[in-house]
Amino acid sequence: MKIKHIGIASAAALILMMASSAAWARDIPTTGLTIDDVAAWLQSKGYQAQVETASDGTRHLMSLTGGVKFGVYLFDCKGDTCGSMQFSAGFTTHGKFDISRMNEWNRKKRWGRAYYDSVNDPWVEMDVDLTPGSSYELLDDELATWDTALAAFVTMYDLK
Repeated sequence: MKIKHIGIASAAALILMMASSAAWARDIPTTGLTIDDVAAWLQSKGYQAQVETASDGTRHLMSLTGGVKFGVYLFDCKGDTCGSMQFSAGFTTHGKFDISRMNEWNRKKRWGRAYYDSVNDPWVEMDVDLTPGSSYELLDDELATWDTALAAFVTMYDLK
């Protein structure tokens, strides 16, 4: 009889744990997010989210972390809903960036891909998949990873 009560109590505890963890997870729609969804999410985390339109009509977001501007670009879009996004930050150095040091970042750092552009200005980017089956909690973690990577990039190369 005692074993039966322990089994019932264990099953009830397991159901409660599963129900409470499911309540915490907030899924991203399986089709992805719109630029307005991403802007609202960034703002809910205390970030700026300025929508900008490029000359070709594509829209992206501009934001700020630790005093450093960065862009958020959406990819894999079907209509207004997109399946991935990219955080991106570039720095104008007027030819003063030592491009020979760029591989140091890519060799030593796991998060954030670094490169220099056609005028030798440094850039760091990080891609984020939104589909299928992501959550806002994972997206929050990705943003924290971006913040850390961007701060490390700025520090490593003395940028701002």
